[in-house]
Amino acid sequence: MEKRLIVGIGEVLWDILPEGAKIGGAPSNFAFHTHQFGFDAMAISALGNDVLGDQTRKELDAVGLKYEMPIVPYATGTVQVELDGEGVPTYKIKENVAWDNIPFTPEIESAAKQACAVCFGTLAQRKPESRVTIQQFLAATSEECLKIFDINLRQTFYTKEVIKESLKACDILKINDEELITIGRLFGYPGLDIEDKCWLILGKYNLKMLILTCGVNGSYVFAPAMKSFVETPVVDVIDTVGAGDSFTASFTAAILSGKSIEEAHQLAVEVSAYVCTQNGAMPILPKHFTEKLVQK
Repeated sequence: MEKRLIVGIGEVLWDILPEGAKIGGAPSNFAFHTHQFGFDAMAISALGNDVLGDQTRKELDAVGLKYEMPIVPYATGTVQVELDGEGVPTYKIKENVAWDNIPFTPEIESAAKQACAVCFGTLAQRKPESRVTIQQFLAATSEECLKIFDINLRQTFYTKEVIKESLKACDILKINDEELITIGRLFGYPGLDIEDKCWLILGKYNLKMLILTCGVNGSYVFAPAMKSFVETPVVDVIDTVGAGDSFTASFTAAILSGKSIEEAHQLAVEVSAYVCTQNGAMPILPKHFTEKLVQK
């Protein structure tokens, strides 16, 4: 049986935005968007036995997204999101919440064995319980499973060690220009320009691809002996929450559908630009995007 399950594993939380609370967290955003492209997708996290936990299940049920989210004796995660004049968010993330304590259940292990792709980041690895679960999940996947490390550095919730171990475990790194500067400082790559840093990381960790997003200045995909650059379309930005997750999801779905790196990159840029014109992280994508990758 062909493995077609795409998994986002890590934090599920509620973005407390100026206009009210919206469900978020990179893994569920990622899984939701890959699901829109016709893949079987699942978000893996943990929830509290509380109103927001109930609401999470209702929201994910409503959009038809599968999830494996055990109930643990901690509150469901929240994050205060404040948007600046350009719609760019800053995050204040509550600590020691449900998604810091994801147990490695038999159901989660089973999902790992079925996965054809998994996306994970640094945030959900800030505490040992979830970090170990994510590492066990990655170890339980097949050799063919595409492992995407969407680094998502937030506040001070990362360490050099976690980043290094994650780079060793992944096939594809997704990083933005600000995060690349942080990594450069952390790993002692001063003086190298952006592209040289990317080539260095690609080679050092034997990655299949490295995706670098630079906001309005475009984005790059580096792979052994090839580079793709696409300019960022000019759109009326409402908010950028979840735009990066939709980029990763579209790119992953396209690669798994047999598209070239250039085609996958172009689609990812167009989808993430569209998400910037919508409120929240999980807008429904227009058919002219999703029909580009028709799943049999």
